[in-house]
Amino acid sequence: MSCSLLPFCHFQDLEAARDFLCPHLRQGGAAAGRESDKSPNWEDDGWGAWDEAETQEPEEEEEESTCKTQTSYWLQDCVLSLSPANDLMVIAREQKAVFLVPKWKYSDKGKEEMQYAVGWSGSLNVEEGECVSSALCIPLASQKRSSTGRPDWTCIVIGFTSGYVRFYTETGVLLLAQLLNEDPVLQLKCRTYEVPRHPGVTEQNEELSILYPAAVVTIDGFSLFQSLRACRNQVARAAASGNENIQPPPLAYKKWGLQDVDTIVDHASVGIMTLSPFDQMKTASNIGGYNAAIKNSPPTMSQYITVGANPFTGFFYALEGSTQPLLSHVALAVASKLTSAFFNAASGWLGWKSKHEEEAVQKQKPKVEPATPLAVRFGLPDSRRHGESICLSPCNTLAAVTDDFGRVLLLDVTRGLAIRMWKGYRDAQIGWIQTVEDLHEREAEKMDFSPFGSTRSPSRVAQFLVIYAPRRGILEVWSTQQGPRVGAFNVGKHCRLLYPGYKIMGLNNMTSQGWQSQTYQICLVDPVSGSIKTVHVPFHLALSDKKSERAKDMHLVKKLSALLKAKTSNLDMVEAEAKELILDIKYPATKKQALESILASERVPLSALSNITQTLMDTLKSQEFVCVDEGLLQFCANKLKLLHLYESVSKLNSLSMQPSTPLSDNDLAKLLRLDEKEFARLQTLLENYKQENTQTTVRFADDKDGILPVKMFLEYLEYEKDMILVKKLDGDHVALGSFFFWKCLCGESSTEEMCHTLESAGFSPQLLLSLLLNVWLSKEKDILDEPQSICCLHTMLSLLSKMKVAIDESWDSQSVSPWWQQMRTACIQSENNGAALLSAHVGHSVTAQITDSMAEKKFSQTVVGADTDSWEALSLDTEYWKLLLKQLEDCLILQTLLHSKVRKKTTRVSSLQAEPLCRLSVKKLLEGGKGGIADSVAKWIFKQDFSPMILKLAQRKKETESTEEPVEIDRNVSLEKPGAETGMETILELLHLAYQQFPCSLELDILHTHCCWEYVVQWNKDPEEARFLIRSIDHLRCIVNAHIQHGIALMMWNTFIVKRLSAATYLMDKVGKAPKDRLCRRDVGMGDTAMTSFLGSCSDLLQTLMEADVSSDEMQAPVLDTEDAWVSAEGPISIVELALEQKHIHYPLVEHQSVLCTILYGIMRFSLKCVKPLSLFDSKGKNAFFKDLTSIQLLPSGDMDPNVLSIRQQFLMKAVSAVVQVQCSAQKARGLPEEAPLPSEKDKDWPALALDLAQHLQLNEDVIRRHYVCELYNYGMDHLGEEAILQVHDKEVLASQLLVLTGQRLAYALLHTQTKEGMELLARLPPTLCTWLKAMDPHDLQNVEVPIATTAKLVNKVIEHLPENHGQYSLALNLIEAVEAISS
Repeated sequence: MSCSLLPFCHFQDLEAARDFLCPHLRQGGAAAGRESDKSPNWEDDGWGAWDEAETQEPEEEEEESTCKTQTSYWLQDCVLSLSPANDLMVIAREQKAVFLVPKWKYSDKGKEEMQYAVGWSGSLNVEEGECVSSALCIPLASQKRSSTGRPDWTCIVIGFTSGYVRFYTETGVLLLAQLLNEDPVLQLKCRTYEVPRHPGVTEQNEELSILYPAAVVTIDGFSLFQSLRACRNQVARAAASGNENIQPPPLAYKKWGLQDVDTIVDHASVGIMTLSPFDQMKTASNIGGYNAAIKNSPPTMSQYITVGANPFTGFFYALEGSTQPLLSHVALAVASKLTSAFFNAASGWLGWKSKHEEEAVQKQKPKVEPATPLAVRFGLPDSRRHGESICLSPCNTLAAVTDDFGRVLLLDVTRGLAIRMWKGYRDAQIGWIQTVEDLHEREAEKMDFSPFGSTRSPSRVAQFLVIYAPRRGILEVWSTQQGPRVGAFNVGKHCRLLYPGYKIMGLNNMTSQGWQSQTYQICLVDPVSGSIKTVHVPFHLALSDKKSERAKDMHLVKKLSALLKAKTSNLDMVEAEAKELILDIKYPATKKQALESILASERVPLSALSNITQTLMDTLKSQEFVCVDEGLLQFCANKLKLLHLYESVSKLNSLSMQPSTPLSDNDLAKLLRLDEKEFARLQTLLENYKQENTQTTVRFADDKDGILPVKMFLEYLEYEKDMILVKKLDGDHVALGSFFFWKCLCGESSTEEMCHTLESAGFSPQLLLSLLLNVWLSKEKDILDEPQSICCLHTMLSLLSKMKVAIDESWDSQSVSPWWQQMRTACIQSENNGAALLSAHVGHSVTAQITDSMAEKKFSQTVVGADTDSWEALSLDTEYWKLLLKQLEDCLILQTLLHSKVRKKTTRVSSLQAEPLCRLSVKKLLEGGKGGIADSVAKWIFKQDFSPMILKLAQRKKETESTEEPVEIDRNVSLEKPGAETGMETILELLHLAYQQFPCSLELDILHTHCCWEYVVQWNKDPEEARFLIRSIDHLRCIVNAHIQHGIALMMWNTFIVKRLSAATYLMDKVGKAPKDRLCRRDVGMGDTAMTSFLGSCSDLLQTLMEADVSSDEMQAPVLDTEDAWVSAEGPISIVELALEQKHIHYPLVEHQSVLCTILYGIMRFSLKCVKPLSLFDSKGKNAFFKDLTSIQLLPSGDMDPNVLSIRQQFLMKAVSAVVQVQCSAQKARGLPEEAPLPSEKDKDWPALALDLAQHLQLNEDVIRRHYVCELYNYGMDHLGEEAILQVHDKEVLASQLLVLTGQRLAYALLHTQTKEGMELLARLPPTLCTWLKAMDPHDLQNVEVPIATTAKLVNKVIEHLPENHGQYSLALNLIEAVEAISS
């Protein structure tokens, strides 16, 4: 055990804090990060020549200053403080500060660790031009009885150059602001309560000391604790109500004016001290001379030490009781948005002031009390030396001081003397570590007991000085007072050493008794690596080498470790030296540690390990019985037994056996007690499983089965009461099992000798069975390639079963043997189904063999000479084996199916589909519940993205092998090279086999239901994959039973659809048009294209739901069965059962919701503008949307508001126009004839949908039909218009509308083309017709390039449907003549 530097926390984002505190360094961070941080090499031998180094320091400083960048050293310029409880850190610079709080998070390596994250940041200055000069984080103890040692909260104390000291909460809320002196605050230090180690130590009070250039102020800790608690409570009340005001008690403090000192830089408040009578007389004679009077009781004094210049170190003593404590004016800042409250020192009332009064109070500084003069009693005068910092030791007896000469001095505080000096530590940072001895470590040490002393003395305490030299990037630990250096670390040049010197405030001699403080002593902040480290120093490092045998032992252990790591080929020499070293070690615990390191070495051979262990054991036995450590002796004996066992097993594995004659298939079938047909089926299943289960595994050249290093062997096993146990390490001990059994399973080693060796070594049969099964089940690929291993497993299992304690003697055929149950449990849990099925067959065979022999013995005792070959004994274990065999066979077939693959040419594979399926086991299927089997197949179907028709095709495969349907389905499937991927025929065969094996669990409706649910679940993970939702609804439509269809559709709606549909509706209503892609992603979570498809799928889902609701009244609910082998399955309720539990829907409400979905789909599909979908409904209709579809809602009834009807009609006419426009543009782009339907819209008849919407929206359908006909003619699709006219009822109105359209066409042909023939023809037309044509506006036409012959047909249609008494009939006749004239 040596010194160690342990990281205990990291920074989450230290650069963010740096950029906030030092904005000018933001650009230089990247360049500074590339700066090499090489520390100089240092050795112990070269540490005496510091005088030479000192003469070169100015040059070194110049070189370093050229390389040093501000970016790397930014933390050196900041004020830094870390709470001793490690719950808060403050980094401040000038006016800004950052408060960091620890949080548990996962690192990049996946480990959970504590990281400091920014909890608050901002500016702290109140006065103009003031900056932060010092900071402290003081944890305050909880007053609750149940406290576990953590502080209640942490107060941040900040000193400013303006003289103010302000107190803040962890969230940056100002609690107190004190102006005790008008000079800048130089340093803040704190002292908390410590339990005295023995009665001679004076109990110290808690205090906060504040150093100014010529004064020091000490605030009583109890007063400060109460004031901070009261202020914090007041802030909380003010934040909650702003009415209740409580005045905290004033702060009690003392203020000393330090005299006879030129400059003061740092200070240390040692605390209260009482002089001994001799020191009292010496001090009195020094001050008062020869005739000085001496009091009977020695005075109590408070001691202060300052460092600076003239004197370099000053010692001050303030007599207790010489001055009364002062009461401060407390300024309280309440965190409120409205106002701030301050305590009025004159009246003592806390009043809410007006704005002018508040400004006046802020401008008027509090009254500053004068300081009590305190002269320096003595010091260390050194006119050239200037002190830089002082650090008091934890027990207040020593202090370390740094100066500007690069020295570190160790002071004896009591005597006022410098007792040690270190050279060459310029800009050093210092701290202390106090280590308490563990009394248990001393029990084995030889001690001379005094007759007057106690046999159990109190724990000893050691103090170590920690010095960080940033110039050289070294952290050192020194034993005090005159001890050696016990540790050194290269840590970099940019770190900060933090030593608080205090713990938790608010404890006393009563409350600290049951308090378990969780504080650190010292830490190192490394901004380069972003980590915070603490130093751990074992107590024994403080002991001198002469008195500490433990230190010598640790030295020998280090030497042994170096020997084991050294690269040497002379292993005999290594063995001899290791023996010598381990025998020289005195402590038994250290001997054990050394022996463990030898046994864990990979370089020491087996013979050397045995010799070393045997030598140590013989040495221990030769000692006196009283002195021998029984634990170490037993440890050596156990390790020696394991080494002998390793040697025996290695010899057996190295002996090569003649391979036995391979068994034929008939012999294997008899061995497994199967007939030829059953054995052939087993072979076929395993062959299919092998082909589909082609997992590529990485194997290295030196990975050999059956070989285990002795180091790992010893790590796996341990002895306990002459029995060998396997340690609970990670993994399943396959390597250990392979070492014992793999050669036997391959027929290369003697099975009988191996079992005998392991049994005699102390292995239990149950442990051996577990190891054997681990090997067998993990090496499935090798076993399936070598069927002869079945025979070896049979032999091994038979031998293990015959061992003592394997099968209980009381076992009979009517009870379950724990032995066989252990084997069945391993097979049930295994995911390697092929190996598990084979081992179950072997287990069943051996069980039947043993059962038969037992039954034969019983039968032979009753019936002598009977023929027992023709019957088989029954037992409960045999029945359990048969059940397991059926389950494993089912699982094997299912696993074979799930590993089969087929690739498609065109389909893009989603990342969700690329994720591999988990492997199956009987245990997983039993725990998956009644729907687990269908769920696993549904996941496979989703990964392969098969059409729902394939599921039906596999069911009808035997009857419809010659149909054309498979060709249609397989059109987009490409078969890979033989063996690389499975063809579609194999897929269908495997699926058909699974249907036969699971007639209930994979019933077609159940499978479609699980596929439907799987697709919609995966769509919900990635809504951009709209095809998943479409495929889900395809599976939904394939469900035959309306009860299941109704339930699953309703579950899909409630779970996945309604929330997104609601968001889409309100978004479209807000923007009044089809929203852009960005808005769709923000509000609905998918792009605009995916949202269009989503709305169409919503409409299909609701339509299917309504159809299922109608159909469910005409059919019975299904009865769900389970296969006999899987009746015991327990787990979550299946999707089908949940679907059957759903309530019936309220049909009108679903119909109402379906209308909205169709409207939304139309808006998105045709990108309609100026449409607010919710404006098409009245208040009742709006309120009914997105409600539970099974509830009764108040729906619109009766006559609708004419304004709403007008908006609805405008929307439908706009939608119809958009439909016709899309049809026209698509036909032009693709060059399709007018009669061809639009391929992308073959599933949606939008004109018919518009008429359905008109019916639901209480509109005149004929108006929509007429508008559709007019739009068709408007876009020049006259042929479709002629067909659509047949559906119009009021043809007279339509004829007058078409008449206008005809006039627009003629007006364009005659007036806008400006041809000579046109002008002549226009002159021959009747004046009435000319005037009417001139009034027409051809710009309203969407297609003006219509042949005149087509227009002639249109005029004939108008004449046909226009009555003769119509006012425009004569106009129509004139149009016929005009058209004929133009066409001629």
